[in-house]
Amino acid sequence: MTTKQIDCCIELAKTLNFSRAAENLFISQPTFSYQIRLLEEEIGFALFERSGRGAALTPAGMQFVSFLAGMREDLKRAVEQGQNYGAKYRDSISIMLPVRQAVYFLPEAMRLFAQSHPDVQTAPGFSYGHSLERFLNNEADILFALREQVRHIAGMAMHDLFESRVYLITQRDDPLAEKNLLTESDIYGRTLMVGGGSPAALKSVQHRLISSGKIDYFNSADHDTTLTNVAAGRGVCLAPGFLNDHSGSFAWIPFDCPERFHCVLLTHREDERQSVKDFIALLKKLYAEAVAFPA
Repeated sequence: MTTKQIDCCIELAKTLNFSRAAENLFISQPTFSYQIRLLEEEIGFALFERSGRGAALTPAGMQFVSFLAGMREDLKRAVEQGQNYGAKYRDSISIMLPVRQAVYFLPEAMRLFAQSHPDVQTAPGFSYGHSLERFLNNEADILFALREQVRHIAGMAMHDLFESRVYLITQRDDPLAEKNLLTESDIYGRTLMVGGGSPAALKSVQHRLISSGKIDYFNSADHDTTLTNVAAGRGVCLAPGFLNDHSGSFAWIPFDCPERFHCVLLTHREDERQSVKDFIALLKKLYAEAVAFPA
């Protein structure tokens, strides 16, 4: 399977017209049709049903093209990264995060690191729910994680970064937003959004509140869904401070509880590059020197 065949297949799936798809790719229609036929012969099943009016995807073709589109996009990003890397850098450090806001000082660290290490590229990547798996598959050099979730993994070096506390998230005009610290009794009678892959420490707080019998609760699929529900006035939620994007869209009020999230960076133990050590030291320094940073 060639990239030309992949491009032809994706384009025909969009247009469902051989002539138009060939024109869009600036090739002749016979060449275009030949590429599609070669692809179908290689995989062993029909992707398109031909007719005088054009083409239609077969059920198998629909599924196959969806995978091809993702593959083509990944290939495009890989080529672009390779071009960036080859033109300017002698080395690269990849950082995997579950969400962009998890490491608030990452952009500043990348800026400062580029000044001291101009020939080393820093490349952030985001993978909600699969970041640890991708790190273990050597798809990243550095991983942001919670200590309690990764402390038993062998072959990794762990670097403490910062400690994060629990916050209650509400709409900005909610009466609770006027308080500097909330206790359990403050949210009695409210609806609490729970679930969504919450870390163990957060689940502990949620369970304690639900067990009181004095609050309602509503299951929410993930953090973004939860925030949408909060914005819609369906309830409030608890979240780790490291998820705060500091955009001011919501009120984040500290919640009085002992639970904490120990945020760490993981590296592969065999990775002894000085550049990786320097980048981690820079991030740790930024957090250590932050004044009254709400985490």
